[in-house]
Amino acid sequence: VEDRRDSATPATHKGPDPSTSSTKDQLDPDDPERLKQQQQLECRENVTGTSYWQDFTPKVLTESANISYRFSCPGPGVFRCTLTGLVFGTVQEAELQYRTVQWDESLLQPAGKTAAGPLFNIHSPDGAVSQLRLPHCETRDAPLPEGLLSIVHITDDGMSILEPLEITDTHVVVNVPHFSLLGLVWDVVQRFINIIRPISGQVLLFLRPPDGDDRILDVLLLPNNIPLSEVAPQQGTAENIKISSKCPLSFGQSYSVHCEPEASIIQPEDSTFEPNYGPNFFPTFEVFLTANQEKVTLMVQDQERTEMWNRVVKLTGPTSENVFVPAEKLLLAREQFVSRVSEANLNLLLDKLLGFGVINDGEMESARTETRANKAREVIDMVRRKGSEASSCFIVALRVVDPILSRLLNLS
Repeated sequence: VEDRRDSATPATHKGPDPSTSSTKDQLDPDDPERLKQQQQLECRENVTGTSYWQDFTPKVLTESANISYRFSCPGPGVFRCTLTGLVFGTVQEAELQYRTVQWDESLLQPAGKTAAGPLFNIHSPDGAVSQLRLPHCETRDAPLPEGLLSIVHITDDGMSILEPLEITDTHVVVNVPHFSLLGLVWDVVQRFINIIRPISGQVLLFLRPPDGDDRILDVLLLPNNIPLSEVAPQQGTAENIKISSKCPLSFGQSYSVHCEPEASIIQPEDSTFEPNYGPNFFPTFEVFLTANQEKVTLMVQDQERTEMWNRVVKLTGPTSENVFVPAEKLLLAREQFVSRVSEANLNLLLDKLLGFGVINDGEMESARTETRANKAREVIDMVRRKGSEASSCFIVALRVVDPILSRLLNLS
């Protein structure tokens, strides 16, 4: 398991917090200890006179293509994950571990529900977290229809529906007796009745490496409560273009993408927007660009040709002038590779290199006897000294074994 990011010192945000709920009506009189903890949390908020949260960037753990997050809460408080948008209200020091998992529609359909956000598998010590806030993608131009949003709690005993304590501009707030699988759902009937109501969406752009005279820009239309950290690893070698992504989208509405200067091909011509909460995130559109285009104006239009999103996009992908040969890439990435690659992924990488014929049995066994850091040094140096072809195989293997580390090291 590889740590992509170190936990940052939480950045405190003070002032009115739209995602903080009143705890007054949420205390549990049947559990004296929990009542005491919740009252302590309420007391701390009342003493400050304002609500607050602290942002944190979790450690990102990868095993093959599976992603999970970890954060050590230093004590009582309200902590927001900058990658997933989850907000945890804690009453004590706690180790949080969480990841997204695939929804089981066969559980939701009989209850008249459908996914309205990622399904999170969350682990923490019992009683450490008293409240959870899950990010939603609703717009607040008008009041939310009654019963539109709720939370499902899935355990080995089945699925239960939790009613929100509060729905803020950004989050749905719920008290959590204990963790398991938790996720936001829409009521199917209410969603259908309000189908013309737009959600807060996002336009994500990924630029593929040049292929001859063409470059392909992948455009994804998604609800805005899907984390980029879940989408990016699935895009292979394509580079995410950082740009303001917010865009209103409506279910069942047909959208099209337009480009100036005109792209050689945009496919498909249009696409109907439907909610997608994984596990796979494929491009909604592919825009074929010429190799010499440095920037374009990209537009998303609805079926009435109303412009929903318009941005000037700088095409920042690698060019022939700044692409290093594979062995040079490994040399540049060597220090970070040695410090960040996990023991488990190193062993998987050795298996891949053996399968590619880059190393032999003796070299693999020799490397396996070393400590993690020395093993990492031996593997990357051994391959680098064998030249460009071997180094290219290493880059391909790392991309498969640990796509997040591959991106972090600019080896994707």
